[in-house]
Amino acid sequence: MMAVETQAQYTTSYMMNEEHQYMTPEDEWDRDLLLDPAWEKQQRKTFTAWCNSHLRKAGTQIENIEDDFRNGLKLMLLLEVISGERLPKPDKGKMRFHKIANVNKALDFICSKGVKLVSIGAEEIVDGNTKMTLGMIWTIILRFAIQDISVEETSAKEGLLLWCQRKTAPYRNVNVQNFHISWKDGLALCALIHRHRPDLIDYSKLKKDDPIGNLNTAFEVAEKYLDIPKMLDAEDIVNTPKPDEKAIMTYVSCFYHAFAGAEQAETAANRICKVLAVNQENEKLMEEYEKLASELLEWIRKTIPWLENRTAEHHMRAMQQKLEDFRDYRRVHKPPRVQEKCQLEINFNTLQTKLRLSNRPAFMPSEGKMVSDIANAWKGLEQVEKGYEEWLLTEIRRLERLDHLAEKFKQKCSLHQSWTSGKEELLSMKDYESASLMEIRALMRKHEAFESDLAAHQDRVEQIAAIAQELNELDYHDASSVNTRCQGICDQWDNLGTLTQKRRDSLERVEKLWETIDQLYLEFAKRAAPFNNWMDGAMEDLQDMFIVHSTEEIHSLITAHDQFKATLPEADKERMATMGIQSEIVKIAQTYGIKLSGVNPYTNLSPQDITNKWETVKHLVPLRDQMLQEEVARQQANIIGPWIQTKMEEIGHVSVDIAGSLEEQMNSLKQYEQNIINYKCNIDKLEGDHQLSQESLIFDNKHTNYTMEHIRVGWEQLLTTIARTINEVENQILTRDAKGISQEQLNEFRASFNHFDRKRNGMMDPDDFRACLISMGYDLGEVEFARIMTLVDSNNTGVVTFQAFIDFMTRETAETDTADQVMASFKILASDKSYITVDELRRELPPEQAEYCISRMTRYIGADGPAGALDYISFSSALYGESDL
Repeated sequence: MMAVETQAQYTTSYMMNEEHQYMTPEDEWDRDLLLDPAWEKQQRKTFTAWCNSHLRKAGTQIENIEDDFRNGLKLMLLLEVISGERLPKPDKGKMRFHKIANVNKALDFICSKGVKLVSIGAEEIVDGNTKMTLGMIWTIILRFAIQDISVEETSAKEGLLLWCQRKTAPYRNVNVQNFHISWKDGLALCALIHRHRPDLIDYSKLKKDDPIGNLNTAFEVAEKYLDIPKMLDAEDIVNTPKPDEKAIMTYVSCFYHAFAGAEQAETAANRICKVLAVNQENEKLMEEYEKLASELLEWIRKTIPWLENRTAEHHMRAMQQKLEDFRDYRRVHKPPRVQEKCQLEINFNTLQTKLRLSNRPAFMPSEGKMVSDIANAWKGLEQVEKGYEEWLLTEIRRLERLDHLAEKFKQKCSLHQSWTSGKEELLSMKDYESASLMEIRALMRKHEAFESDLAAHQDRVEQIAAIAQELNELDYHDASSVNTRCQGICDQWDNLGTLTQKRRDSLERVEKLWETIDQLYLEFAKRAAPFNNWMDGAMEDLQDMFIVHSTEEIHSLITAHDQFKATLPEADKERMATMGIQSEIVKIAQTYGIKLSGVNPYTNLSPQDITNKWETVKHLVPLRDQMLQEEVARQQANIIGPWIQTKMEEIGHVSVDIAGSLEEQMNSLKQYEQNIINYKCNIDKLEGDHQLSQESLIFDNKHTNYTMEHIRVGWEQLLTTIARTINEVENQILTRDAKGISQEQLNEFRASFNHFDRKRNGMMDPDDFRACLISMGYDLGEVEFARIMTLVDSNNTGVVTFQAFIDFMTRETAETDTADQVMASFKILASDKSYITVDELRRELPPEQAEYCISRMTRYIGADGPAGALDYISFSSALYGESDL
């Protein structure tokens, strides 16, 4: 048996070595003192469960911690399981000294691990000393479960505490400062589990005021899913002012070891990901280099043949386009490639540096894609580029000399052709065939001026021919087009001379013919004027408005009209003689191919005007006959007016006198409406007669007091009144169905209204309405009656309609929701808060109604509401048209 110190000390930590010391002065206590009963109970349960969590790996367990370790066998087995090492072979005897020997073997093994045992001897363990047995087990727990914990340069107890603080920091209501009261509400344990396994616990549903429920949740989840046995009782922890620190530390250390493996795997995975990320980035840079190098070399390979092409162009525009393409190449296409070349070199150097820093071999590009290969290719490109630019400038200067002479030729040709443009068409025109005598003489003077201008342009034609000859001598590349254009100008010039002479001959011939036609025009004008005046007077008489008051006046007009018709044959003879002169003019024009302008210089009257007016006179004669006959029948406007007035009076009493159900009243009114609509044909016939009267310029009928406007207004009022009456019955049906009012109630309302409707017009004065309410049992003061009037006469018309009366009575008798009731319902859903959240609306209401509220509620502006809170109070008021509270 090993010697043990006799000093009786039992400390918070039984392990002391040169690196760690877990005992603080205030935790020292005498071996003869008793443990707090609550702490002892917690330690016994916790340490027993901890030992069994390891002993079950060897197929055994303990029931009583102070008895089952007395022979030392299970103690040695426990140390072998937790250390993974073999202890000396235990003694098989059952004598006391055998048991002491086995316990000493276990204590020696603990000391061999650098643990200094204080006040713990084998005899006390064999004797079943509870205090010493618990102290020994705590020493084992400290050495094998807590000592190796290390978090940010802190270890053992401090390291475990720091680990717990870091893991639970984000969680509400959790503040781990120690291993006793910080764990009483169970939230810290639940936070540890949720931090590593959020699928096992819904932390948001935990409540701080339910410590027993929280603790049991953590114990049950840890035992079921994390293989951590239940080492504590929730009631013991909650009911103890300060739970036992050793029991809490032992249990919490199990969580550290359960989750440590996962954290190590995560660290390893992060390290691998970091290495792979560096490798992937390097490979990406290599691929980008290869791609950029290939693209740049391919661009150089395609660009050099373009720059080596020295094919000359014949046109300055084409050469300038080549120069512009070259400049575009310099400004647009080459700069990105220069940047790519620079970026390629930067990427290459960056890649080599990264490979060197990460202990990777240097990057070797594909054959022909080294930085030096690209530099050589670029040098060759710039040499070809320089030669191409010099060739372009030389060729442009050469073309400038030829283009100057060609441009001069084109300019003179354009000026000449601009002058000659339209001249051939002008000389070929036969405008003289349709011109008057004065116009022919003007055309002759204009032609003489053109002949002078033609002679002046002879010099320009000769200059054009000389320039064309010079271009041919200089071997101009487009000499063929120059010769063609010059030949065309010369041929056109010869043709202009020929056409000029032909036009002079034609103008002289037509001038003589027009002198004959002019004499005929003068004769036509002298005869057409008086005949035209006679026709104007006839048309005025035929269209003259007449107003008659008797049959004798109508017959007098008919006799005068018959006398006028007798003069028509003689007038027709004069018309034909005048038109004969025009026929002679047309004959001369057709014979000699002259196109008449259709305008007589001596009169504004044309043959067509004479013909049109004659046709008009012939057309007006029968119309005048018809108008005179129709006047006899225009005395029938005294029937429809009284009929409309009678129907208006009947409808005024319909809404008051109709009895029976509302549906029966509706059917009767619609039948009445149909009868009125059927009478529309009589109105249409009268409208037609009125139209004919107006067309005959009859605007006043002395035989009737009714105008067409009175008839129209009366008819529209009749239709409006019957439609309004039908609508009132429809609204009464809607009110009855919506408010659940019986037919008897409606009849009673109607009877009361009719009784006080003294004018029988479907409306009551305020005094009559007040008397009606008093008769129905209302006790009205001035203020209350004023309030009711604002409801039934909101527009201040001074009358109360039957519909407004019905609405008021149904409002008084029916039960409806109010803004306050809706507001109270929202308050229930919001758990008595003055605001409501989106989640609460979606949880409590159907989806469609919830989204409707969310889209229309305004944001809550109170300081006590979270972000996104909604104002249900103003929303409830807005539903009923009330102002915000």
